[in-house]
Amino acid sequence: MENEELKDDLNFNNRIPLDDLKESVEQIKSELRKVIIGQDNFVELLIVALLADGHVLIEGVPGIAKTVTAKLFAKVLKTDFSRIQFTPDLMPSDVLGTSVLNMKTSDFEFKKGPIFSNIVLIDEINRAPAKTQAALFETMEERQASIDGITYKFESPFMVLATQNPIEQEGTYALPEAQLDRFIFKIKVDYPSLEDEIKIIASHHERKGEAPQSRINAILDTKSLEDYKNKTQAIVVEEKIIKYIAEIVSKTRNHPHLYLGGSPRASIAILNTSKAFAAINGRDFVIPEDVKRALNPVLNHRVILTPEREMEGMTTENVIEMIVQSVEVPR
Repeated sequence: MENEELKDDLNFNNRIPLDDLKESVEQIKSELRKVIIGQDNFVELLIVALLADGHVLIEGVPGIAKTVTAKLFAKVLKTDFSRIQFTPDLMPSDVLGTSVLNMKTSDFEFKKGPIFSNIVLIDEINRAPAKTQAALFETMEERQASIDGITYKFESPFMVLATQNPIEQEGTYALPEAQLDRFIFKIKVDYPSLEDEIKIIASHHERKGEAPQSRINAILDTKSLEDYKNKTQAIVVEEKIIKYIAEIVSKTRNHPHLYLGGSPRASIAILNTSKAFAAINGRDFVIPEDVKRALNPVLNHRVILTPEREMEGMTTENVIEMIVQSVEVPR
């Protein structure tokens, strides 16, 4: 009862109207649940990354619906979508586009590559060589591409969803730290539980060959999305929360179990993500729980364990939890 009263108070005192945003998020989740089973956390993180204007790296073994989820996520948004399959022989021009001679005018015309879209799915990003991966640096950070001395701006929204397989390393190229740092999240997708797997098989059987996309309806248009992003940016963050984020990230830089800590870009990513978590929960202010929720997906690809701890089987999540326990929670 107390929780309900507190919730009413929080909603009553909201300075930013968030009802539409919260309702749209619930609609997106329920729409995707028609096909995607047991991946609620994955879907929520995709929505949060979208509101925080970030890109997402999705890691998991083949066959656990990484690509399907990314495709259907794009379908719930009324935006353009393109998919690029990265391969060892892929060139930067295959991603960015190239200038082609127009025989009628005798001039070169720029033909845009598949990166010029709103939601871009890059399958197996670690399959392409460093040269092609480097072509993404400017597009992801600046949301533009410079080709033949001309800068082409991308239309908003622009979000890269990249998948990679952590098991099969033959014929792959490790993503450099500078590129990993440009992904707001690294989402680790695990196998479904037995109950969820039974539902997945039953759902596939019921569809009787019907494409999953046909069951999904578009929920959010570009105009509403921009409005929701602006509301998310306006979420109130108290000084003590900012200090809390800074202390946690600072501790990753001198922790004995970590070889590499988080950068200021990681701190900003935690801030933006915390705001988005607050917004989808209908709050116009950030609380410490929002920060804690953001830590693992934001930091797990930015911090590196020392070789000794890695050999012992420790994970970055273990160390992040240690750091959280050592930092006083603001009241």
